[in-house]
Amino acid sequence: MEKSQPEARKHKSMKSKPLHLAAFVGIIASFLWLFSTAEEAPASKKHKIVFVAGKASHGPGEHEHRAGSMLLAAQLEKSNLGLETVVVTDGWPKDESVFDGASAVIFYADGGKRHPAVPHIEKLNELVKQGVGIGCIHYGIEVEKGAPGDTFLDAIGGHFEANWSVNPHWEATFVMPDHEVANGIQDYSILDEWYYHMRFRPNMEGITPILSDLPSEKTLSRPDGPHSGNPAVRKAVLEDKEPQHVMWVFDRPEEIGGGRGFGFSGGHFHKNWQNDSQRRVVLNAIAWIAGMDIPEEGIPSATPTDEEMTANLDVKQPRKPRKQK
Repeated sequence: MEKSQPEARKHKSMKSKPLHLAAFVGIIASFLWLFSTAEEAPASKKHKIVFVAGKASHGPGEHEHRAGSMLLAAQLEKSNLGLETVVVTDGWPKDESVFDGASAVIFYADGGKRHPAVPHIEKLNELVKQGVGIGCIHYGIEVEKGAPGDTFLDAIGGHFEANWSVNPHWEATFVMPDHEVANGIQDYSILDEWYYHMRFRPNMEGITPILSDLPSEKTLSRPDGPHSGNPAVRKAVLEDKEPQHVMWVFDRPEEIGGGRGFGFSGGHFHKNWQNDSQRRVVLNAIAWIAGMDIPEEGIPSATPTDEEMTANLDVKQPRKPRKQK
C-alpha cells in the first residue's frame, strides 16, 4: 500500500537527518584533525650562525674581520633559506649565552697566541662535543700545537702549525670538486695570502679538500722560518709535487660528537669577497657546517656593491712601507 505524499516526505526527512548529522560530524572531525596536525607540524628550522670577528689587524683592506663577517652574515640573511646570524666583534663574546642554540660558529680573527678561542678552549671543546659546526677563516685557522691544536683537529680537521705550514701571497687556480660545498661554484683563480701545508688529522680522516692547487716555487723563496718555510714543506711541494689544500671540509667522527667543520686559508684581502666564486664557496661551507642541504645552484648571493664592501671597515692607519734589505 502506497504512503500518502505527506507521510512520504516525513519519512524521507526522518531518514535524512542522521545522514546530515554524520556529514556535519565528519567535517568537524576533519577540521579538528587538520588543526591538530598543523599545530604538531614543526616550524621550518632556523639555523643560527654566530660569527666571532677578531680585533682590528693589519692595514686598511686587510684582515677586515668585522666588515668581512658582517658582509657574509648579511649575504646569508638575504638568502631567505632560514639562516639567522649574530656577529660578535672584538673577539670572544663577553656573554657566552650568544652560543646558545647555535648551529655553527665562525672564527674570522687573528690566530696563533692571539686567537680569541685559545683562552676559552674548554668552551670550544664543549661546542664541538655538542655537534656545533665550527668554521675558521684565514688567520683564524692558526693555533699552536698542544691543547689548541688538538681541539682544532677535532673541530675542523686541521690547522696552520708554525714551522710546518707557510703563509705566502700567491695566485692559486682552483677546479671545483664534486661536493655540496662546491654546488653552483665556477672554477676560478685569485691572488690571496693562501696558507698551505696544513697539519691535518692522520690519513685525512673525514676531510674533503675543496680548494687545492700546486704552489709555484716562488712561494718558497723566503728563508726557513716559523711561517715562511721548512724542510717538510719544501719536499712536499718542490720534490713530491703534492697539491696543497687551502680549503677543506670535515665530517667529524661520532666519537667526538659528530657535526662538521671547515677551514679556509684565504680572506686576507677584503676586496676578494667581491669575487663571486670565492665568496659563495665560503657561504656554502658556512651553511653546510650548520647542517643545511646546499641547493644545486649554491647559496643565493649577489655580488656586493662598493657601498656594501666599504661598510663596517675598521679605522686603521696605513701600513708603513717595508724597508728593502
